[in-house]
Amino acid sequence: MVKRTSEERAKLRIVREGSLEHGREEAWRALITAHAAMVERIERELSEAGLPPLGWYDVLLELWRAPGRRLRMHELAHAVVLSRSGLTRLVDRLEKEGLLRREPDPEDGRGSFAVLTDEGARMREKMWPIYAEGIAKHFGAHISDEEAEVITRVLGRVRAATRPS
Repeated sequence: MVKRTSEERAKLRIVREGSLEHGREEAWRALITAHAAMVERIERELSEAGLPPLGWYDVLLELWRAPGRRLRMHELAHAVVLSRSGLTRLVDRLEKEGLLRREPDPEDGRGSFAVLTDEGARMREKMWPIYAEGIAKHFGAHISDEEAEVITRVLGRVRAATRPS
């Protein structure tokens, strides 16, 4: 039998009873529904501009930011913000379009790198203005500078607590 502290028992009770304190469930629902709505609109705007989906941008951005514009596949999987499911299929499509290439990892024969190509860097640059406008229009226009700072600080804390070290 596992012995639990009173704090652990209280947390389990909250989870089992399906309730959260002080509006946290409402905050969670507001976060995920706002995120879904904004992503849907930005996806539509990218499509209307004849550009690839937002998930492509996410991968291209992470590679563009990475040292040498390359990441091991497991690092890329950890870095992408959008859905990690199907990353291999997404990388396959990006490679087929010439936006990235795979290179074997010389230190680990089982692994490989995803490497941003010049064409991939150009595509990221083409996508950014539409994405930036979407962020400004669907998110930034509705919050103050102070609220942006609070959101950044709070979500940074949540992200740090949920990511493995």
